[in-house]
Amino acid sequence: MKRLFYLLIFVLFLGSCSEYQKVLKGENVGDKYKAAVKLYEDGKYTKALRLFEQVVPQYRGKPQAERVMYFYADTYYQLGDYYLAGYQFERFTKSFPKSDKRQEAAYKGAKSNYHLSPRFSLDQEETTKAIEKLQAYINTYPESENLKEANTLVAELREKKEKKAYKIAKQYHHREDYKVAIKAFDNYLIDYPGSAYREKVLYYKLESEYLLAVGSYADLVKERLETANGFYNNYKKYYKTEGEYIEKADELGEDIKTRLEQYK
Repeated sequence: MKRLFYLLIFVLFLGSCSEYQKVLKGENVGDKYKAAVKLYEDGKYTKALRLFEQVVPQYRGKPQAERVMYFYADTYYQLGDYYLAGYQFERFTKSFPKSDKRQEAAYKGAKSNYHLSPRFSLDQEETTKAIEKLQAYINTYPESENLKEANTLVAELREKKEKKAYKIAKQYHHREDYKVAIKAFDNYLIDYPGSAYREKVLYYKLESEYLLAVGSYADLVKERLETANGFYNNYKKYYKTEGEYIEKADELGEDIKTRLEQYK
């Protein structure tokens, strides 16, 4: 009985496959369109995509084009091919600006770019693009039900860029290239004034100037210590009693003052 059951399933499977191949290799565009939509609705996106690829060119300029193009773009999205999904959703929003699906397409297009953002240690060009796309969506659809998620995604992407910039600046510090590190930390504070890494940046900027000063030629030490003291005071302006680096900063501050006393 069990063998008969499995045989029946196998026969039905072969039948469905042969039917799919028949439509795929056939010339009837209407049959391809209907089969593609059915496969899409059943979640069989790989098969649906092969048919949509044949159907899309045939429906350009026709009443069904809007629906076909949306399905086509979303099939790529469902398959996780975010490069092509983003491209096709952007084409859709430009081609059908009055479509009821335009907002949904715009969001999925923006999310496609979000999915393409690499880990923070890699080049962040795709991250920048994703932020721009999501922000454009937020600005265009401020009442969207996706607004909360879109803002969360933007915050996540921005934090990734902040982390990347911080790690680059910290790497200069680690390499003892203190002048470049200080410049990188300054640029960071300009670009990301409200960053979660702000305290770290202020501290390592202070430490970089301090190490630069104590390792300098004698005629440069005093001026650089005074600059370091200014960095210390700036750190304490924001972190008087609470902070991860208060003890280390205070130790540097005391040593800077002691060294500057020698010049009075």
